[in-house]
Amino acid sequence: MQQIPGAWLRTARGAGLVADDGSIRPTIFAEMSALAARTGAINLGQGFPDEDGPAEVLETARAAIANGVNQYPPGRGMPDLLHAIAEHQERFYGIALDPHRDVLVTAGATEALAAALLGLIDGPDDEIVVFEPFYDSYAAIAALSGARLVTVPLRWPEFQPDIEELERAVTDRTRVILVNDPHNPTGASFSTDVKNAIVRLADAHDAFIVTDEVYEHLVFDGPHVPLATLPGAWARTLTISSAGKTFSTTGWKIGWVTGPAPLIDAVLAVKQYLTYVNGAPFQPAIATGLRLPDAFFDGIARTMREKRDILGAGLRSAGFDVSVASGSYFTVADAAQLHVTDAAEFCRSLPDRAGVVAIPLTAFTTTSREAQYATLVRFAACKRVEVLEDAAARLAALGA
Repeated sequence: MQQIPGAWLRTARGAGLVADDGSIRPTIFAEMSALAARTGAINLGQGFPDEDGPAEVLETARAAIANGVNQYPPGRGMPDLLHAIAEHQERFYGIALDPHRDVLVTAGATEALAAALLGLIDGPDDEIVVFEPFYDSYAAIAALSGARLVTVPLRWPEFQPDIEELERAVTDRTRVILVNDPHNPTGASFSTDVKNAIVRLADAHDAFIVTDEVYEHLVFDGPHVPLATLPGAWARTLTISSAGKTFSTTGWKIGWVTGPAPLIDAVLAVKQYLTYVNGAPFQPAIATGLRLPDAFFDGIARTMREKRDILGAGLRSAGFDVSVASGSYFTVADAAQLHVTDAAEFCRSLPDRAGVVAIPLTAFTTTSREAQYATLVRFAACKRVEVLEDAAARLAALGA
């Protein structure tokens, strides 16, 4: 069949989904989830929890559905959720927002990212600077926008960028510096020096900063510090987050973006022609979640840290070297000590060998840098403790 031309093909190429023969292959996540289903393996590949979120949040959604909150919500989001997001930003970070101008509800963080990049990129001469490895949608959206993706490598085991390399990457062609903090897939949280350098370079080259902070409440080593709070950052920064990771409601797809009203208007101009609106009964539920007491937010970070440690101990027992994550769901391990040279092939064999599914870090890299990450594997710790303990016992057989 003749290949259909169009922007979809550019998007697929950006995401690395076009095979050498021109066919379209599934994402690594679809491939590995299918392997998990076929083999009965424990799926530590995709980052979704296997436990429900807070009862108050779930009950608010049920009540909303029962009480008729099932039609289109307002385009910017339901007022109560807009106010809850603004209250959250002030409560945790001291950022004062106008809930009616500085906040926009989106269909998850991924739509917020798409609308922000499509809204801000002005042509093929623009560049988006991103840290590599990167969440897979970044390259796809960058390609769809027509911009050139410029990557700055994060190196094992700390996964902090070299500031001189960052300085070389950011130029007057840079339209957006895209920052995921805490970082997926590495579990890193960027240092104060790195964050200050990002703001300095954005100012020097008149670039926008777009931050993906969906793991903001899963930080293990001190409080999360949004880039928007740093001196000189606010006027050029869009901050994106979502409910999925914080409240274990990844299927609800309630996200948001905050920032100066002119930037939010630019995002809205695109967003309203993507999904228009979404998730009416889930919006009041997330407003409830954002107003939960500090003990809830402290507790989910503490619990995820404990799960990280269980997973890390199991991986070390199996013979992996382990990078200690400072945030997010994820832990990266180096399989080189297990005589692995190709993490992708290793992950394809792992369900049959050990009954566990994981994702090769090369799924999050450009082709030109695959060799730098060839033996690294990402595992998700967002599962029940007994599941992680079972996975750790299964993985131990690799080192036997």
